[in-house]
Amino acid sequence: MSHVTTHVLDAALGSPARNVPVRLEAAVDAARTSWKPVTEARTNDDGRVPDFGPERLPAGYYRVVFDTEAYFAATAQKGFYPEVAIVFDLADEDAHYHVPLLLSPFSYSTYRGS
Repeated sequence: MSHVTTHVLDAALGSPARNVPVRLEAAVDAARTSWKPVTEARTNDDGRVPDFGPERLPAGYYRVVFDTEAYFAATAQKGFYPEVAIVFDLADEDAHYHVPLLLSPFSYSTYRGS
């Protein structure tokens, strides 16, 4: 299993958000001013990315970037946020990190999943 996983639910449509482009990036420096790509994928029909990056990552700051503009265009919705970036601290190298996104055209929320 990937060290980091994600899924996206579309709260406005009441369904999984399919085919959302998603990137996982690692901070290059402690100030988080520069990022390097780790992997990229698209959500499946269940809104999930089951194989998202390596099984192990070193501790550090990471971010999951969701291309919501592409998703909203594909679903004929006009969104306010063209991109959602969730930055998190991967402090425990042995723990699994699940970073979900609950999305609608004018809001989003997230939490640390299991």
